[in-house]
Order: sequence, then structure tokens, then C-alpha cells
Amino acid sequence: MESKHPAAIAAHLEEVAACLCQIDTEPEDGKYIGLDTTVEDALGHLITAMFPYHFGNARERFVESEKRTWELMRAYDALTRCLSFVCESEADAAAKATELIDRIPEILEVLKTDVTAGYEGDPAARSVDEVILTYPAFKAICIYRVAHQLYRMGIPLVPRMMTEYAHRITGIDIHPGATIGRYFFIDHGTGVVIGETTTIGDHVKLYQHVTLGAKSFEVGEDGVLIKGIKRHPDIGSRVVIYAGATILGGDTVIGDDCVIGGNVWLTHSVPAGETVTIRLSGPAQGTRSGTKF
Repeated sequence: MESKHPAAIAAHLEEVAACLCQIDTEPEDGKYIGLDTTVEDALGHLITAMFPYHFGNARERFVESEKRTWELMRAYDALTRCLSFVCESEADAAAKATELIDRIPEILEVLKTDVTAGYEGDPAARSVDEVILTYPAFKAICIYRVAHQLYRMGIPLVPRMMTEYAHRITGIDIHPGATIGRYFFIDHGTGVVIGETTTIGDHVKLYQHVTLGAKSFEVGEDGVLIKGIKRHPDIGSRVVIYAGATILGGDTVIGDDCVIGGNVWLTHSVPAGETVTIRLSGPAQGTRSGTKF
């Protein structure tokens, strides 16, 4: 386009816009303008309400209860706005926002165990404050815990938007449908994927680039993928999964107290107490108290 005259540019852009209008991108279930930023706003206020001395801009003269109340009020407003996009009525959105906020103390209690796991499980962590303020895993887990509650409440779309926001800012992809126990920690975190039907016990630690995914997708007679079925593995308690490990399949169970070595590829279950590693050639091998199986 040779002309740089503003009027010519405007006319050209109008022509392009007219072409775009001929390509249907209108949402099937309504309009979502502003939903993304409202979801992020709600998350920011909820996280600050839980950790008012680490995040947010509340004035220093506020006492703790005032800081938390201020943030919860703004979280309630933002939640009501974003839930109104997917709820049947404004009243329903407000009720769901209240239901979630009522669960925040319970979520915070679990998050404190996650922070403890991060601090106690990483020799590089100098304090719990360092975990809260600098670890991407904390931000991803924090957002997941909020989104999971909304998922359990049957809220569509918004929980997934929350965890995809966390995915975007941390590189950690946790589906809000996954069920994760207490004292959960992800060291480094980049590239971790946890699928929708994954279950994880207590005191579990993952490293970067771990995938807890689906082995295959069942297809119906009409050729369409069957959704809503168990597709992802179950991980027991006190399990450590090292960097690059891939564990797939809805019928794959990793027992309690297992150690899964780096870059292991697993599509079968592992009994409790096993250590699974890979060799330079040949299949993965496992040991129990030093004995191969």
C-alpha cells in the first residue's frame, strides 16, 4: 500500500473490516467482550485478599481485616461481572460469586500447605515469602485452586479461562478439573501439563516438563471424540516425578511413595514404593529397594 495519507489508510482498513465481517466469528453462546480482563481482575483481588502483605496496593495504614475486606469487595464485584457472562441471571451470578468467596478461607488453608511444600522441598528457597513472591508454581497453583472450586460448582468457561491465564504467565498448564491434594509443589514448573481427569494425592512434587496426559481419545460411531470420560492418570501420595517424565492414560495408576525418573515414558501402572528410571537403551526399568523388576 503506497499511500500513507490517513484518509486512505482509514478507507483501506474499512474495506478489510468489511471482509472480516463476512467471516462469522460470533460466539455460539453469547458475547464475551471484556470477560478476559474481568477474569484477571477477579483473580488479582482474590489472591491479594488471601495474601494482602505480598500483593496489591492497599494503603499501609489499613489493618489486616480492612485490607482483606477491601480486596474481597472488589473481588465480589469482578466475579459477579465475569460470572454474569455464563450464568442465567445477574442474581445467579451474584450467588455464585458469594459461594466462591465463602470458600476462600478453605482454599487459603490448602495454599498454605502448598507454600510449605515449596519452601521445605527446595533448598534454594530462603523463605516462604520468596516462594509466594517469586515462584511461578505458586501463582499457577493459587489460580488453579480458585478455578477448581468454580469447576466443582459447575461454572462453564470461566475456570478454564483462569487456568489458561495462569498457563500464559507461568508456562504451567493445570486443567481446573484436575483433583490435587495438599502439600503440592512444582519445582521450576515450565512446561508442566496436568490434564482434566488427573488425580494427585498429598505431598506430591513435580519438576519441569512433566506431562500427566491422555494416552488416546475414544471416538464414537459418528467419528466425534467422546468427552467426559477418564483420560488421565492417578498419582498417589508422596510421589516425586522428575523433569521431562510423561505419564499417560486414564487407567494408569502411580502408587504411593513412587519416584518417577527424568524423561520416563509411562503408559502402565506402577506399584507403590517403586522407583522407575530409563536406560540408555531398552525399556524403562524399575527398582524396589535396589532390586530390578
